[in-house]
Amino acid sequence: MESADFVDAMSEGCVATTTGIRTSSRSTACYVTTYCLASEGDETQTGFGFSVGRDADDLDLEVAAAEAARRATRLLGATKPASGRVTVVLDPFVTAQFLGILGGTLSGEALKKGRSLFADRLGEEVASPLLTLVDDPTNPVAYTASETDGEGLASRRNPLVQDGVLQQFVHNAYTARWAGTASTASAMRGGFKTTPGVGCRALSLTPGELDQPALLAEVGDGVLISSVTGLHSGVNPVSGDFSTGAEGLRISGGTVGPPLREFTMASTIQRMLQEVAAVGSDLEWLPMSAAGVSLVIGDVTISGT
Repeated sequence: MESADFVDAMSEGCVATTTGIRTSSRSTACYVTTYCLASEGDETQTGFGFSVGRDADDLDLEVAAAEAARRATRLLGATKPASGRVTVVLDPFVTAQFLGILGGTLSGEALKKGRSLFADRLGEEVASPLLTLVDDPTNPVAYTASETDGEGLASRRNPLVQDGVLQQFVHNAYTARWAGTASTASAMRGGFKTTPGVGCRALSLTPGELDQPALLAEVGDGVLISSVTGLHSGVNPVSGDFSTGAEGLRISGGTVGPPLREFTMASTIQRMLQEVAAVGSDLEWLPMSAAGVSLVIGDVTISGT
């Protein structure tokens, strides 16, 4: 083990408005991040692991340390894969990052600015029927859960995509008035001096029935994506174009095989959502505004050698 970081936070806030809102809320959260180095010859790989909770007693250091060691050692000896179109399985950490990008396209602010690729698609099928996406900051196990939003409205569960069909965008009071609808209690503030923005607060996919090993067995051959780089700069939220650096492991015969590195994964957000073939059961809350889960996506282009 190379190092470990512990972060804890306690917050309390109140909102009072001229329209009569008087609310207050408080919350605690903490997480530990572990980092591991693995070496073989002249090669060194790094790995990380998380454990998240509401207080220190919720944390599991052994799980975080084991995950860091697993991530570091399994990439030793990685090579570039051959280019082609393959089925990929996103690791829960990668899925959480992907959901963060997706959530940004489903905000009223993105809609108002003409920067949502889902504009004018309410009620349409935008994803595989296997995919249900919910923003639920009332869930106490979500790292970003809270009793109220940045405008003092009670937090609520907001289904965004149900069985592949786009149900709604998230709104604060301002974007809701602009769109002619009601706030979804999705106002967000950077502090008491800032005006409220809007965004998803605790995103997660409804889990499926199979864990990651079972999903790999069903996939047979493909690539397990364990991490990505340049995700925010490699995704166009308006067109949906998706291209990012990645590393992971070959899936061969239904199990993980040789490690892979220095390749690009490319598609579009729209196509990736439509090509979701399975959602894993391994839901994992991380220290961010989205939960991770193994996600199987077909027909993704990888560019290596």
